[in-house]
Amino acid sequence: MQNNMPVVWWLRVVALFVLATLVLGGATRITDSGLSITEWAPILGVIPPMTDAAWERALEMYRQIPEYQLINRGMSMGEFQFIYWWEWSHRFVARSIGLVFAVPLVFFWVRGRLPDWFKPWGITLLALGGLQGAVGWWMVASGLVDRVDVSQYRLATHLTLACIILMVTVWLSVRLAGRAGSVAAPGAVRLGAVLIPFAILFQIALGALVAGLDAGHASDTWPLMQGLLVPEGMWTLEPGWINAFENHLTVQFNHRVFAYLVTILVVWHAVLAVRSGRGAGLAVTLLALVFAQVAVGIGVIVWRVPPHLAAFHQFVAAVLLWVSVVHATHLARPRGAAAETSGLSAAAV
Repeated sequence: MQNNMPVVWWLRVVALFVLATLVLGGATRITDSGLSITEWAPILGVIPPMTDAAWERALEMYRQIPEYQLINRGMSMGEFQFIYWWEWSHRFVARSIGLVFAVPLVFFWVRGRLPDWFKPWGITLLALGGLQGAVGWWMVASGLVDRVDVSQYRLATHLTLACIILMVTVWLSVRLAGRAGSVAAPGAVRLGAVLIPFAILFQIALGALVAGLDAGHASDTWPLMQGLLVPEGMWTLEPGWINAFENHLTVQFNHRVFAYLVTILVVWHAVLAVRSGRGAGLAVTLLALVFAQVAVGIGVIVWRVPPHLAAFHQFVAAVLLWVSVVHATHLARPRGAAAETSGLSAAAV
């Protein structure tokens, strides 16, 4: 029997790197650092400015964009270096994922350690990683000409794609460990487990719109918004559909309401899992994480988006997504599981 745990642990490390980019990306947005590097150099960009002249050149390039001219005019070199290092760190970790994934992929492939069913997924993840780099620059480019920040649409695309990469990586690690469909559960429990990761993904996308618009400042009260269950001014933009994406109040309201819906879904699922005795451990873990996330989210709102708490909010969201994918894969209906897991280690995830 072939031991696949080295491959499983490789994927877990890749997932940790993706999680790190999610947290660093959130911190970059919170510190308004995302536009500090105004060029895309996938290879040479890994080297930060090393001399005073190089730093002056980087700052001079930053001085050409609207964010500097309209928001940060007169920024000192020290202030510029603070935002530069946040963005550089985010890009550096993101670039590192390419090596952390590609080199072991080739090694395991050549050594015959990868099942045939995994190989197309390996190529797909490699392609998604390259696409994510391009989407990241596409996002940054939106803030270099006519805006003082990046497009919330492109930010949501960038964050959502990163989360999809995380989901696929975690899902593959669980399958390779032979744990896909390992927990037999009633249909309702299984359905809830499968719905939860996608609900969390959608909620993260809504959160990206909040971050992209700085809509967390639209209302700093909870549970009411501006003293009302449904605040006034949510549908002032024309055409009406655009309010869901560009009206600060509406974007925050949608993020709040869907958080309640996700919480209800997770509570319902946990109750069914505990009653059935199937998958109860991770279901209760998800419930605890969701309650913690709601509490952190409320804190972010009422304390007017403190940077450290907002970054922690994104971290908990990523952990929630990770755990929910593991749980869903455990409970998913097996599809050819006997063939798929033949020869695989049954080590726990």
